[in-house]
Amino acid sequence: MLCKRCGNTDERYFYQDGEVWYCRRCVQFGRLNVGEEVPVKVYQTKRHHCRLHLKYPLSDAQAKASGEVAGWVKQGKPVLLYAACGSGKTEIVMESIQQALNAGLKVGFAISRRQVVLEICARMKQAFPRLHVIAVCEGSTRVTDGDLIICTMHQLYRYHQAFDVLIMDEVDAFPYKHNALLEQIAHHAMKGSVVYLTATPDEEMLKRVEKGEWAMVQLFQRPHGHPLVIPKQRKAPLILQYVFLLAFIERCIHRGKQLLLFVPTRRFGHKLYRWLKLRYRCRLITSVTSEKESMIEALRTQKLQFLITTTVLERGVTFDDIQTAVICADHPVFDEASLIQIIGRVGRNIHHPSGEGLFLFTHRTLAITRCLHALEMMNAQA
Repeated sequence: MLCKRCGNTDERYFYQDGEVWYCRRCVQFGRLNVGEEVPVKVYQTKRHHCRLHLKYPLSDAQAKASGEVAGWVKQGKPVLLYAACGSGKTEIVMESIQQALNAGLKVGFAISRRQVVLEICARMKQAFPRLHVIAVCEGSTRVTDGDLIICTMHQLYRYHQAFDVLIMDEVDAFPYKHNALLEQIAHHAMKGSVVYLTATPDEEMLKRVEKGEWAMVQLFQRPHGHPLVIPKQRKAPLILQYVFLLAFIERCIHRGKQLLLFVPTRRFGHKLYRWLKLRYRCRLITSVTSEKESMIEALRTQKLQFLITTTVLERGVTFDDIQTAVICADHPVFDEASLIQIIGRVGRNIHHPSGEGLFLFTHRTLAITRCLHALEMMNAQA
């Protein structure tokens, strides 16, 4: 038996309903009986005459990368955009989006997390003010068709064979990473070109580039030309990590800087929040927090001094001038990609191109070492 949506052949995931078998592996996306084709919905396409509107012109390095990506997209070859955090990956693919829409092609932009979908959607509306740009994610599924569709990876099940050009951001992040079901759903959503965006490609991606299956475009220079921030490191027992952390918080506040404080688990975060809230204006954000958007906005509007957060805010969300700290950076949840993304929150803004980061740990892990080496490599090649 074969499920034509998710590719499942494992009999354990099939269920018999009378004389009909159906796949339970992807039933969350709607029941599909064995032997049935995935329903294909027709989405509107038209030739647009859109022009890209950016707040700032692309740097020479960005413009070069943008042209290379657009060239590969036009040829129909999968392309990996390997670019440093804050180098402007979203802006770099906008030329490809404009090119495709003006050619009458259907374009989708898929991202792992709901909050990032909303942020990217807002940026696309600014860049393409005449287009009907929509976000499709949890809480926003009433309208599912527009000129440009921004959605979570899970929502790609709605778009079987729909996109001539599909841009996939955060392919190295949960929940897409190592999720065979979502990979199949995404594969079936594309019928043309695909662009993968990441600052932390894994070995499998790089092997596909080496084999010639994917093209690759690299960009390690941020638009303002300043190097990526290298975090300070403090190796100490947990009790001393608290001392170093408090000193870092006080220094940031004294300098008028805001902070993202990363913790390894929700439980650890609640424990830390209980005593930090007695002295500071702060809040805790985790994957189960229902008011994420309002808390993020409170930080942006200076109502909060810092946010305590799990890895839910490690990527995708941008602040004008932010510092970051990681306590228990040697916890397994903080892998190389996660640490690179966390320090990548710092120094992104052209008016605030530098900043501070701090890793606190009891022992130096391979992930910490590889993160530092990757940052130094990017700075050397920028």
